[in-house]
Amino acid sequence: MNLYLDEDIGSALLVRLLRREGHDVVTSADAGMNGKEDAEHFTEAIVRGRTILTYNHDDFEDLDILIRTSKGHHPGVFAVRRDNDKSRDMKEHDIVRAIRNLEASGVPIPDELHILNHWR
Repeated sequence: MNLYLDEDIGSALLVRLLRREGHDVVTSADAGMNGKEDAEHFTEAIVRGRTILTYNHDDFEDLDILIRTSKGHHPGVFAVRRDNDKSRDMKEHDIVRAIRNLEASGVPIPDELHILNHWR
């Protein structure tokens, strides 16, 4: 899967694990997008044809609604919710497993926002 990692989620460990799993990963740093607004990151992911992976659920939910309401399309959004509880928050390995589970399910990814926490 072609993924674009939002600035807030692009840890070196996550990038390494995703690539090991066979994903084609571009980070916001790779794209020269660090410091940009969420709409700019989403635009970059769309232009590159990549599903965006982010911790920023609320803003990307709004952007997803805006795009779909205006009859536009996007490659998909994978959002990870954080509870600020280290015992419950998803670790990098959990995120990779959730993406694997979601892909295996066969549910559509383009034009959808998926909360990866539901796919552990």
